Amino acid sequence: MSQNKLKIKKGDTVRVIAGKARGKTGKVLRVEPARNRVIVERLNMVKRHKRPTPGNPQGTLEREAPIHVSNVMYYCSRCNNAVRLGIKRTESGRLRVCKQCGAETE
Repeated sequence: MSQNKLKIKKGDTVRVIAGKARGKTGKVLRVEPARNRVIVERLNMVKRHKRPTPGNPQGTLEREAPIHVSNVMYYCSRCNNAVRLGIKRTESGRLRVCKQCGAETE
C-alpha cells in the first residue's frame, strides 16, 4: 500500500470545515497518511470505557478521535482564515505557501 502525500503536517494549526467540530481550530498532534487522517488537539473528543485496574481506578477515558484530512484546512495566522496550501520550489527545497496571501510556512 502506497503512502499518501498530505500537505497537513504535525504541529500545524488547522480549522475543521465539516463534522460536529466544524468551525473550531486546533493543533495537529498526529498525521496518519496511510489512512488519510489527522488527530487534532482537544477536537472530536470521544469516550473510551476501560476496565478499572489497580493503577487506574477510573473506567472512562476521553481522547481525540481521528478526523479525515478532507475535513480540515490549514489555518493561516496572517490571513486569519482557513486556506489552501500550494508548493513553491526553491534552491533549498520545497516550501508550503498560503494560496491567499502568499505567506510561506515552515
